[in-house]
Amino acid sequence: MTDISPLARPFPALPEIAGVTPRVARAQYKTWDRCDLTYVELAEGTSVAGVFTRNVCCSTEVELGRESAAGGSARALVVNAGNSNAFTGFRGREAVDQIRDQVAAHLGCGASEVFVSSTGVIGVPLPRDKAQAGVAAALSAQPCTWEQAAETIGTTDTFAKGASASAIIGGTRVQLAAIIKGSGMIAPDMATMLGYIFTDAAITPALLQQMLSAANKRSFSCITVDSDTSTSDTVLAFATGKAGNPLLASMDDAGADAFQAALDDICTRLAHLVVRDGEGAQKFIEIEVTGAVSDESARRIGLSIANSPLVKTAIAGEDANWGRVVMAVGKAGEPADRDKLAIRFADKWVAQAGLAVDSYDEAPVAAHLKGQDIRLGVDLGLGDGRATVWTCDLTHGYISINADYRS
Repeated sequence: MTDISPLARPFPALPEIAGVTPRVARAQYKTWDRCDLTYVELAEGTSVAGVFTRNVCCSTEVELGRESAAGGSARALVVNAGNSNAFTGFRGREAVDQIRDQVAAHLGCGASEVFVSSTGVIGVPLPRDKAQAGVAAALSAQPCTWEQAAETIGTTDTFAKGASASAIIGGTRVQLAAIIKGSGMIAPDMATMLGYIFTDAAITPALLQQMLSAANKRSFSCITVDSDTSTSDTVLAFATGKAGNPLLASMDDAGADAFQAALDDICTRLAHLVVRDGEGAQKFIEIEVTGAVSDESARRIGLSIANSPLVKTAIAGEDANWGRVVMAVGKAGEPADRDKLAIRFADKWVAQAGLAVDSYDEAPVAAHLKGQDIRLGVDLGLGDGRATVWTCDLTHGYISINADYRS
């Protein structure tokens, strides 16, 4: 990884999770000198939940992942980097079946308990010979660190991304560790990247799915880099049950709220890291929308602002052009009243009641826009709906990265 994003965060110390063993290997899906296959072995009895892209041109990995997640049980995860294996027809399906069968034979489990994700160029079948050799190497490799696993799943990522959290369930502390990749082709329509969360908590698959779906709605589905939803987006949560806590089966169980809070926290921090590594990003932007007719309406308005090239380039240029924010609110297709609209940068209101503030002084706003973390607020004055979304600016770097992506 080179040219690290100026918004990067150092990789944190993540706890070992009982029942989880990560390994990496080189399948050489591209001509690069690095590991590009991550394999994670999971203890018997591991619960699994997942959220997947709604892109109708999704990969075989996503289709099979949805089916397998419905079964609720997992024994292994394989993540390939450098080739998304999407839009590859029966050859793509054969490659995934081969990987699942190879791992299942090694572990003595069903193929449906082996989850596969792939990321990279669309339209090129995953080479079956490289996949077989890469998986074989991973199965016999020494356990690796979480940071190595995170580095291996990256494509245009400039830094490895991870987060951890913990919760108390019935007097027992449970741990969560997670890694994620994502930099471009990032827009909400479930998740927006490849993310994997591991915990030693004992949770039923049904409750884990309920919790992950709720956490996703407040985190991964509230970020965007470029408004493009990937064909491969996947977030999976695995719970090994090795902590020994009383089994969580309902949100009414003691400790369920604490675990949900920990899961929400870890997902939000992972989502922020993806935005901070947005292709070409120089600024991290938080957009808070209040006063909407509903929370979902607020979210849609926030994303309309976050996806506007005019807003994103203005912030890249450190220009307090709040008229572009007005435009983005108005085009969202959601209830809004021009004469009730208010807009702020950081804590400085620049427009209220549909007009520029009489005492508006652009100097403190301009100073705020020179920073790396930008806060923008919109109040619609219509109701109690509110939402926060996160994005990054749009720079020449984004064009350069994507113009040369296959080179």
